[in-house]
Amino acid sequence: MKRAVVVFSGGQDSTTCLIQALNQYDEVHCVTFDYGQRHHQEIEVARQLSQQLGARAHKVLDVTLLNELAISSLTRDNIPVPAYDAAADGLPSTFVPGRNILFLTLAAIYAYQVNAEAVITGVCETDFSGYPDCRDDFVKALNNAVQLGMARDVRFETPLMWLNKAETWALADYWQQLPLIRHSTLTCYNGITGDGCGECAACHLRARGLEEYQQQPQPVMTAMKQKTGLV
Repeated sequence: MKRAVVVFSGGQDSTTCLIQALNQYDEVHCVTFDYGQRHHQEIEVARQLSQQLGARAHKVLDVTLLNELAISSLTRDNIPVPAYDAAADGLPSTFVPGRNILFLTLAAIYAYQVNAEAVITGVCETDFSGYPDCRDDFVKALNNAVQLGMARDVRFETPLMWLNKAETWALADYWQQLPLIRHSTLTCYNGITGDGCGECAACHLRARGLEEYQQQPQPVMTAMKQKTGLV
């Protein structure tokens, strides 16, 4: 039996990954992290979506210790979430230091427990905010370290790594779940489900990608299939 663990936030990217995993694996477990995030309602959204889509299990892990260490506009209410057009000197304030290091490591431990062969995460370095822990070289390096440290071939999969946001929408449409992704996921940094606030960087990226896909569905779908190997 093929099993996978999906790092699941209930946002566009992780939900798209979950939908694909459910079509490619016999058993899929979701793990969501409570790190004291500003948009805390994502945990409930993740719980509802994992049940609705048919995941085998959904585990919420308390890692609020990260909130004490990682200073970010996503972990501190007194740091404003920047608008998408706000100039940033270096990493944006929405970067949460160490978040994916912790999440992927804990997800790999969970995968060890449930005998899953893969940990799936929706990180991407094509359309992103410059976060270093979303890059392919980071994921591969951590995957190697985890395999060495656990003596187990747990594979980190990044289905969206080389897709832009328009192609991520195409992937959701390929699996016939674009309406659910659009209306039921929570990507917005200000915690608004669906199309979101329309002002933060996450909403802007998401909306721009949807518009591009809607304007050129066939070319974008073709590009997505070529990058992912789907037919």
